[in-house]
Amino acid sequence: MERRTRVRFAPSPTGPLHMGGVRTALYNYLFAKQRGGDFIIRIEDTDSQRFVPGAEQYIIDSLRWCGIIPDEGVDENGRIVETPSEKHPHAPYRQSQRKDIYRKYAEQLVENGYAYYAFDTAEELAAMRAEAEARKETFIYNHETRGRLKNSLTLPKEEWERRVKEETGWTIRFKMPLDRIVKMDDLIRGHIEVNTGILDDKVLWKSHDGLPTYHLANIVDDHLMEITEVIRGEEWLPSLPLHYLLYEAFGWTDSMPRFAHLSLLLKPDGKGKLSKRDGDRLGFPVFPLQWVNQEGEITRGYREEGYLPEAFVNMLAMLGWNPGDDRELFTMDELVKAFSLERVIKSGARFNPEKAKWYNREYLRKMPDAEIAAQFREILDSHGIDRNRFDDTYVLGVIRLTKERATFIKDFWDIAHYLFIAPSSFNEADAKKFWKPENVALMKQAADFINGFEPFTEEDLEPALSDYIHSNEWPMGKVMNTLRLALIGSSSGLGIAAVATTIGKEETAARVAFACKTLS
Repeated sequence: MERRTRVRFAPSPTGPLHMGGVRTALYNYLFAKQRGGDFIIRIEDTDSQRFVPGAEQYIIDSLRWCGIIPDEGVDENGRIVETPSEKHPHAPYRQSQRKDIYRKYAEQLVENGYAYYAFDTAEELAAMRAEAEARKETFIYNHETRGRLKNSLTLPKEEWERRVKEETGWTIRFKMPLDRIVKMDDLIRGHIEVNTGILDDKVLWKSHDGLPTYHLANIVDDHLMEITEVIRGEEWLPSLPLHYLLYEAFGWTDSMPRFAHLSLLLKPDGKGKLSKRDGDRLGFPVFPLQWVNQEGEITRGYREEGYLPEAFVNMLAMLGWNPGDDRELFTMDELVKAFSLERVIKSGARFNPEKAKWYNREYLRKMPDAEIAAQFREILDSHGIDRNRFDDTYVLGVIRLTKERATFIKDFWDIAHYLFIAPSSFNEADAKKFWKPENVALMKQAADFINGFEPFTEEDLEPALSDYIHSNEWPMGKVMNTLRLALIGSSSGLGIAAVATTIGKEETAARVAFACKTLS
């Protein structure tokens, strides 16, 4: 009988969730939903020294903003579940609350000869590393060194049993077998073979805090939570031989999940992993939401920059995966149907910030005008624009007029602020270039033509104004740029007919009069 698909996203709360982490969560979610399975979130907080307050909730909030909703692990209010229930049978989903589970599994490995107690202090290990470096060698805790170190393999049984009972600071290490070929399969990278002779004896459990390391905790939890596929970043690929051997040591090979290791997100130049520093340097976010650290430093987020969550998700999906054709725009439901690990690339995926903007622009164009207008209202409020003066119909008209020019909703103010407030000053370079007596005189006549024209619609006025200027044999550019300068304060912007028919005849005449008075 085929097992129900169950995948998990297991981040560590050591800081804000990187967009690469969001992509990992997304691919897990798409994989599960396509197969009618479950997407689980589990917080791996066993590294107590690197724990950052607020990071856990940031991770959950980021996924919710993206529409990546877990089936298990998070309750309806967006909190990690701590108590088992019918919907969340494997709770708690925070590893620090599962600490009592792991020690018995670590000790089971010791009893069966797959692990051992190690009593070397951090200072002693550091000294051995320094000595090895002085000899231009690398110290590795493995089959070559464990026989001369302080552990249950070298100490008398009575002594190490006493030390386990009486002391803290010892660890349990995996006993890596000597000269064995570990044969593994990866859903993305294919067949992999590694000789254990080059691997070290990883720490599995730490007595000083009673917590396991990632290696033990994630194997035990994946088994207990019946995970069928582990889809994670390629930084965990070197750990795969150990994880295979742990499944074997526990006797869980029949239920071992399949593994898939995703490639890195790369810098825009393709040289190295994409980092926060790259975003700061090049002017784009690398986190889904704004993050404020304990020192009060604010790091920008895609949400606060004005990106739509659907555009952000679509962009991330295409970073390392392709549908097999030229299509680039997908809803979440369409991604669920189209996604496959077979089409995930092995090499790193280069991030293109301009492409990210393109996705947002495309999604903004698909967004209902009324929805944009409702959000733009908040921006107008922030600029003190009176709602009573500009009704919903007017705002909706501005959106329709300028939609093709915008990438973000905040852009509508930059593009069309002059449709709500008259210019109080004028672009100095444009005024110097176009505000000349002969141009002003022609502009005034063109303005008079506009104010006497009927029907007063953009569709009718635009060709009529052009014909009027041509029939008088006036220089088109000079007349139109001078008129636009008077109406919006600059020579670049929307067409004259669009501006005039939006603000109305009375406002058009008033702005021309103000420009003549101010610039003359």
